[in-house]
Amino acid sequence: MPIMRLDHFFVRANDLEVTRAFYCEVLGFEVMPRPDFPFPGYWLGVDGSIQVHMAAHGIPHAELFYLGTTPESATDNSGVVDHIAFLATDPEAFHHRFGRLGLACRKRYFGEFGLCQMFIADPNGVTIELNFHGLTAEPAWGDAEDYASMPRTVT
Repeated sequence: MPIMRLDHFFVRANDLEVTRAFYCEVLGFEVMPRPDFPFPGYWLGVDGSIQVHMAAHGIPHAELFYLGTTPESATDNSGVVDHIAFLATDPEAFHHRFGRLGLACRKRYFGEFGLCQMFIADPNGVTIELNFHGLTAEPAWGDAEDYASMPRTVT
């Protein structure tokens, strides 16, 4: 009985509507039908597949609903989770969208694997990584970090 795939991740949002808007308007998710849970929130997905579940921080009875976080848990960063990664297409469109929106974006390129990555922060400080596979050349942005030139760490 192997694990088959990641089903979704949960964001405890400081501002539920701002967070929903970010995932929908910036990343292209759509609001999906969600059961009538006893707390406000959203299921967001792509092509009918739910990938993000979010709900409001600071609500009454949160200890009943949020099993992975406590009132002491940080809500301004991703805690012990470093980042959440999505497979994406059309890096050029995301590059232009992030620029138009004034979003800080860190870009990396790994030519050996034809991989471009973009890292942005959601409104709660969770790092979102977008992976673009199959690139035959480095994007012409001029500001992508090159994995091949990064210092190596040996343990």
